Amino acid sequence: MTLENMYNKLMNYLTDEELWTDVGIATMKIIAIWLLSMVVVRVAKMAIKKFFHIRMTGPIALQPASERRHLTILRLLQSVISYVVYFSAIIAILSVMGIRVTGLLAGAGIVGLAVGFGAQSLVKDIITGFFIIFEDQFGVGDYIKITSTEGTVLEIGLRTTKIKGASGEINIIPNGLITEVVNYSINNSIAIIDVSIAYSSDIAKAEKLIEQYLKSLPAMNEDIVSEPTLLGVQNVVGAEVTLRISVETLPMKHFAISRMIRRDVKEIFDRNGIEIPYPKMMVYERDNNKAFEEGE
Repeated sequence: MTLENMYNKLMNYLTDEELWTDVGIATMKIIAIWLLSMVVVRVAKMAIKKFFHIRMTGPIALQPASERRHLTILRLLQSVISYVVYFSAIIAILSVMGIRVTGLLAGAGIVGLAVGFGAQSLVKDIITGFFIIFEDQFGVGDYIKITSTEGTVLEIGLRTTKIKGASGEINIIPNGLITEVVNYSINNSIAIIDVSIAYSSDIAKAEKLIEQYLKSLPAMNEDIVSEPTLLGVQNVVGAEVTLRISVETLPMKHFAISRMIRRDVKEIFDRNGIEIPYPKMMVYERDNNKAFEEGE
């Protein structure tokens, strides 16, 4: 076949009206399939979110644990919907392009069986993710610690878990690596506050002032579950006496409550002349051995 014949054959093929008609129809079908899949995913996610919203704000109030579980399942269902719809869309697009999907799936099944032996970690991730959700070990919004990673759970998938750290970083952990979890959000938290006063201060007066203040706290702050307790003198070291306070709060509210109590107790001590410990220096004069104190 001469070069001229090859050129004429190629031009006839490229200028074939039926060819371009089929390409245009296939392109329109692919665009329609993809747009339809996007609409289906969006509508399905909104419908699932609306259903869970109605359930969580219904006449029967949910317990915090139930609300956590609902949020976790909501995120999981939205993720599964996306996987299923987009996978179906890809299969439909391949069919439009003239690719035999049945043969492709059969070949993929054989290849998948071979690859499966080397994908044990993936299977482990999925199985572990299933049991995390089934056993409700932790949920979306919980503050947890996994080995060295600590933060708020953003999403639990069948393969990975996303955790937002204190400084805003996102940690993505394969579920198969989660072997031990500390969940701080299930039960109430306990805040332990140590307050130091000077050794020479009136301990009984300081304790009385603290107890009067603690009695008023539950009515002032709804995050406090029960009346805080002054445990008493915790330690005596050098020139300071440490008083310990214990307070039960709602989950993960103990940090804010601890800061508030320390601030208020300091102000109470200032108003009532209770001295807090601070470093002192003894200076001796060599001539007459006279000593005096200076606060730094």
